[in-house]
Amino acid sequence: MRDQFPFAVARVTRRWRKMLDERLKDLGVTQARWSTMVYLDKGGEGLTQRELASLMAIENPTLVRLLDSLEEQGLIERRPCPNDRRARRLHLTPAGRAFMDDLTVRAEKLREQMLDGISDDDIETTVRVFTKILENAEKQK
Repeated sequence: MRDQFPFAVARVTRRWRKMLDERLKDLGVTQARWSTMVYLDKGGEGLTQRELASLMAIENPTLVRLLDSLEEQGLIERRPCPNDRRARRLHLTPAGRAFMDDLTVRAEKLREQMLDGISDDDIETTVRVFTKILENAEKQK
């Protein structure tokens, strides 16, 4: 069973993202764009591009392209950083906040459907196991 574990996690992750992507298709954003919005929302507004890239574990040039497209859609804006003229801080626009509200509602509905029939105790155990796996992975760096 241990040898199947990584594959099971990967399958669940892919399926979850695919289903959420399908439910967000009408909003006109790709998975990369909506996940960037989620990281920005969770990381806190006012992050620099570098901080967001680090949080997302992606390269800065990749993030710049995503941010350009989100800015073109009017979902985010880059504001000058008062302490560093070269840096820009990222903020959600009113349209970006509305997008996140909609995404949250849709994601919560999907989560409840996918976790149907699974006890809170089982979910708590699973999260604890994933946390330990991540801790073990950090030790390997």
